[in-house]
Amino acid sequence: MNTTEFLTIASAIVPERPAFIFDDLWFSFADLQGRVNRLASSLAQQGVGPGDRVATMQVNSNQSIEIYFAAAQLDAVYVPLNFRAKSEELDQMLNIAQPSMLFIGERYLPRVAAGIENGILSSRRVVLLDGPAAKGHQAYDDVLQSGEAEQMHFPEAEDQDTTVIMFTAGTTGLPKGVMLTHDSFSSFLLTNVSPADPDLKETNLLTVPFYHIAGLQAALAAVYGGRTVVVMRQFEPLEWLTLAHRHQANRAMLVPTMLKQLMDHPQFDEFDLSSLDVITYGAAPMPLPVIQQAIKQFPTARFINAFGQTETASTITMLPPEDHDLQGSPEEVEKKLRRLSSIGKPLDDVIVRVVDEDGEDMPEGEVGEIVASGSRLMKGYWHREEETKETIRNGWLFTGDLGYFDEDGYIFLSGRAKDFIKRGGEMISPDEIEGILVSHPAVDEAAIIGIPDDYWGERVRAIVVIKQGHTVTPEELVTHCHERLASYKRPESVVFTDLLPRNQMGKVIKRELREQFNQPFES
Repeated sequence: MNTTEFLTIASAIVPERPAFIFDDLWFSFADLQGRVNRLASSLAQQGVGPGDRVATMQVNSNQSIEIYFAAAQLDAVYVPLNFRAKSEELDQMLNIAQPSMLFIGERYLPRVAAGIENGILSSRRVVLLDGPAAKGHQAYDDVLQSGEAEQMHFPEAEDQDTTVIMFTAGTTGLPKGVMLTHDSFSSFLLTNVSPADPDLKETNLLTVPFYHIAGLQAALAAVYGGRTVVVMRQFEPLEWLTLAHRHQANRAMLVPTMLKQLMDHPQFDEFDLSSLDVITYGAAPMPLPVIQQAIKQFPTARFINAFGQTETASTITMLPPEDHDLQGSPEEVEKKLRRLSSIGKPLDDVIVRVVDEDGEDMPEGEVGEIVASGSRLMKGYWHREEETKETIRNGWLFTGDLGYFDEDGYIFLSGRAKDFIKRGGEMISPDEIEGILVSHPAVDEAAIIGIPDDYWGERVRAIVVIKQGHTVTPEELVTHCHERLASYKRPESVVFTDLLPRNQMGKVIKRELREQFNQPFES
């Protein structure tokens, strides 16, 4: 199914329903369809056509979704760029994607100056999303108004044609452009989301950035489902609480750090959040104490843990609401508490396995790499054949995530393969040690890294954030771990810091920790 039909269907079924609320503006589904038609018409006049890349770089706004659907109408490829990217990373992404058009917030213009100077982009092909035209660039409103409100262009792309190139974080080497097809999105949505219904009204508070697969997938799901989306530029706890209260939001997606910030906010109890029916979380490991606290503080909400990555077009496993209901016998509650540390079971439209280095299935309880297969997985990496071959083997996508199945078919993560520490021939999971550290009453956050060592290969170092008002010594934390872990797993040094570096989705950037705390152990 071509993704342009998501909007066509919703605008036909619920034309007058608000599609997007952004600041003081709102657009109905009919409005959204008209704006998309105008934009597609205008882009076609400027020569944008099948296969051309249309890039965006801006905080969340309704414009990002308009640009996606307009590009899809023309069989062009949508390329959302991380507005937090450094100039060097951005230059690399522009060189890789070679966009025909770039829609960008004015504040980010200096970061693409080199690309314009080097001829990657023409000034005239740069469209400012905010403010009037300047310095040879076009203004978004001008581009929009120059097109026709009636749909003049009808897509011809097949299900397996690329509709989005989404760049991975690029923590090592060059960023990789993940090619996602129309089927990457439609397969997931048609299986897991109900279409627009005139009798069912829902409001989705969206905070996850659109350059991230979870944000884009959530936005497209909302359009297909006829849900009203309240768009936040970026996450800010007090603003989130205010908007959830004001618009009586029914759905939200949050990463663990966002959820914790909301619950810890001193004004949390001042807001009516009883309308929240579904809270989806994911993108980073969820500490057990945090989700237990959330279940208590959001008593009306049903929680869903969604696990996936860009290459899998978002969610491939899910821990459903019933596994978050901590009711029942002591044995049932104990089992559910254990399952809260899992990522649930595979969704119906994908096959998920845990395999060894030879691609053979691992027995229950034994750690291997998580692999997936299905029509919605990425087509490959844009112009990166070798990396594509390394990731997709015999029809299976190797995620790089390690985990295991339990006896009931639930999957438990053990960490990223590249983050595992090898000490004296023993493989050590950082996630396991981090979980033990945060169970200490004085520890707020913790991250484990490996420090190169001539004798052991690597040695374990803990980077720890202490809770406000608490004190603890490195020796006490080592003892805490020693009592609960094998001796070779316990941290051999503990470093205190005020804050762990995280990306927009709440994942700890261990590359930065290694750069900052890689001092060798004293002999």
